[in-house]
Amino acid sequence: MSDRVDVGIPGMNEILCGGIPRRNIVLLSGGPGTGKSIFGQQFLYAGFRLNEPGILVTLEEHPVQIRINMDRFGWEPRKYEQDGKFAIVDAFTSGIGESSKRERYVVKDPDDIPSFLDVIRQAITDLNAQRVVIDSVSTLYMTKPMLARSTLMLIKKVLAGLGCTGFLISQVSVTDRGFGGPGVEHAADGIIRLDLDEFQGELKRSIIVWKMRGTEHSMRRHPFDITNKGIIIYPNKTVRVTPKGFIEGGEGL
Repeated sequence: MSDRVDVGIPGMNEILCGGIPRRNIVLLSGGPGTGKSIFGQQFLYAGFRLNEPGILVTLEEHPVQIRINMDRFGWEPRKYEQDGKFAIVDAFTSGIGESSKRERYVVKDPDDIPSFLDVIRQAITDLNAQRVVIDSVSTLYMTKPMLARSTLMLIKKVLAGLGCTGFLISQVSVTDRGFGGPGVEHAADGIIRLDLDEFQGELKRSIIVWKMRGTEHSMRRHPFDITNKGIIIYPNKTVRVTPKGFIEGGEGL
């Protein structure tokens, strides 16, 4: 087994000098509209194609809508669910509604962290999942921010203990340059930040790896696009966000 996991997003492995170290649990942080959910789903889709089953834990969106969104990129979630390579853990509906009754894995009360983790553990075990995305962990401690670090540490121990590599999506406000909670940056093995900045009336996307245990990585901010096939990152281009605006360059790593 390789000690690296192929992220499956064009340009990302180059920024990480070969991919994510296996069993790393990475905080994927950013404001609204930055592409965090797409990034996580594309990472899972890459796993399906490499015969690495994956779990998506949804806390902020209905499972039906997630499947619709993934279909728009051609990622065929239902096909991979039928093949036993993908499962959605529904921590959004609390089992309310007709469609939720058809979900295989449902978290009745996301505030009950032990039972929340029990459902995730069962899904991982059933699929022998190697990839996990939780979208978003911020929901778990939004009303109790001081529990952010301890909640993340507990999730990390369970996921890494089961041999998974994963992303914990963290929400921040448009103006917040933090990572989504007190001390969360110390709990994660890695931090990847997605940003959306306005420059001369146009929104520009960029990505930067703040830390990643077990590997060297680019220390620069890189531009990326969201296309009809998902995210594309440009590792040979760099950008700077300055008081004078958004400056693009052609420097490499």
